[in-house]
Amino acid sequence: MSDRIPSATVARLPRYLRCLSDMAQETSTTSSEAIAEVAGVNSAQVRKDLSYLGSHGTRGVGYDIDELRAQIRKALGLVSDHGVVIVGAGNLGSALANYRGFENWGFKIDAVVDADEQKIGRQVDGLVVESMSDLEKIVEERSIRIGIIATPPQVVQLVADRLMDAGIKSILNLAPATIKPHEGVSVRRVDLSTELGILAYHLKR
Repeated sequence: MSDRIPSATVARLPRYLRCLSDMAQETSTTSSEAIAEVAGVNSAQVRKDLSYLGSHGTRGVGYDIDELRAQIRKALGLVSDHGVVIVGAGNLGSALANYRGFENWGFKIDAVVDADEQKIGRQVDGLVVESMSDLEKIVEERSIRIGIIATPPQVVQLVADRLMDAGIKSILNLAPATIKPHEGVSVRRVDLSTELGILAYHLKR
């Protein structure tokens, strides 16, 4: 496996992993063409991306799906569970806490926190919503390294700073606001409004 995988390739690897998981229900091997068709890229790109993992397939046979899934999971760091804290126990945060699909990818929701006294103490899928004032203690005691922000946009940077100061190294931001990360912290933003805007453009065409 290459020590340095290009960021564009890293962004496609989870897509390949999901495709392979679906394929595994019907077959044990696959081709770059089959992966490309499902993933929405060309086969040459698939082969190049997988070559960074040290996987080149077997002529006439293709790729062993289980082996390839294991290689991708290793490259993405999904070989062990990752603890996650969700900040924001509103509709979006609660929905995420109730989503079972994270466990299949090695992510475990260890805590849901909120600053709203009316939400603290409520049950969300077996988890008790905890106080934002205890964030640092929660992160340290449970060895959490990933934070998901599902708060109003006006407090996003404040929440992000608290997470990063507490030792969080990776943040998924679901709020419509930009985060200025500390050095060594990775931030990904998912803006549903932007994605819907792109869909609206394609509808118009």
